[in-house]
Amino acid sequence: MTSIEYIKLDQFLKQMQAASTGGQAKLMIQDGLVRVNDEVEPRRGRKLVSGDRVQFAGQAWVVDMATLR
Repeated sequence: MTSIEYIKLDQFLKQMQAASTGGQAKLMIQDGLVRVNDEVEPRRGRKLVSGDRVQFAGQAWVVDMATLR
Protein backbone atom coordinates (compact mmCIF):
# COMPACT_ATOMS: atom_id res chain seq x y z
CA MET A 1 0.00 0.00 0.00
CA THR A 2 1.35 3.41 -0.99
CA SER A 3 1.08 6.28 1.46
CA ILE A 4 -0.06 9.72 0.37
CA GLU A 5 3.01 11.81 -0.42
CA TYR A 6 1.32 15.16 -0.99
CA ILE A 7 -1.95 17.07 -0.61
CA LYS A 8 -3.12 19.92 -2.81
CA LEU A 9 -3.30 23.34 -1.20
CA ASP A 10 -7.06 23.78 -1.66
CA GLN A 11 -7.73 20.33 -0.17
CA PHE A 12 -5.45 21.11 2.76
CA LEU A 13 -7.32 24.35 3.52
CA LYS A 14 -10.61 22.44 3.55
CA GLN A 15 -9.19 19.73 5.79
CA MET A 16 -7.90 22.35 8.25
CA GLN A 17 -11.38 23.97 8.16
CA ALA A 18 -9.94 27.27 6.93
CA ALA A 19 -12.31 26.96 3.95
CA SER A 20 -15.70 25.29 3.93
CA THR A 21 -15.74 24.57 0.18
CA GLY A 22 -13.28 24.13 -2.64
CA GLY A 23 -14.66 27.29 -4.25
CA GLN A 24 -13.98 29.29 -1.11
CA ALA A 25 -10.44 27.90 -0.92
CA LYS A 26 -9.90 28.82 -4.59
CA LEU A 27 -10.96 32.43 -3.97
CA MET A 28 -8.78 32.76 -0.87
CA ILE A 29 -5.78 31.51 -2.83
CA GLN A 30 -6.51 33.67 -5.91
CA ASP A 31 -6.87 36.75 -3.70
CA GLY A 32 -3.33 36.22 -2.38
CA LEU A 33 -4.45 35.51 1.17
CA VAL A 34 -2.60 32.20 1.53
CA ARG A 35 1.14 31.82 2.01
CA VAL A 36 3.21 28.65 1.69
CA ASN A 37 6.69 28.69 3.20
CA ASP A 38 6.41 32.46 3.73
CA GLU A 39 5.55 33.24 0.08
CA VAL A 40 2.16 34.07 -1.43
CA GLU A 41 0.99 30.98 -3.32
CA PRO A 42 -1.37 31.63 -6.27
CA ARG A 43 -1.82 27.97 -7.28
CA ARG A 44 -4.65 26.06 -5.64
CA GLY A 45 -3.16 22.82 -6.95
CA ARG A 46 0.18 23.43 -5.26
CA LYS A 47 1.37 20.08 -3.94
CA LEU A 48 2.18 20.31 -0.25
CA VAL A 49 4.52 17.83 1.38
CA SER A 50 5.45 17.18 5.00
CA GLY A 51 7.25 20.16 6.48
CA ASP A 52 5.57 22.80 4.29
CA ARG A 53 4.20 25.72 6.31
CA VAL A 54 0.81 27.17 5.33
CA GLN A 55 -0.42 30.54 6.65
CA PHE A 56 -3.87 32.12 6.37
CA ALA A 57 -5.71 34.76 8.42
CA GLY A 58 -3.28 34.71 11.33
CA GLN A 59 -3.23 30.92 11.53
CA ALA A 60 -0.32 28.69 10.58
CA TRP A 61 -0.05 24.96 10.02
CA VAL A 62 2.87 22.67 9.28
CA VAL A 63 1.94 19.87 6.89
CA ASP A 64 2.41 16.39 8.34
CA MET A 65 1.41 13.76 5.80
CA ALA A 66 1.55 11.05 8.47
CA THR A 67 -1.48 12.56 10.22
CA LEU A 68 -3.54 13.53 7.14
CA ARG A 69 -6.02 11.08 5.65
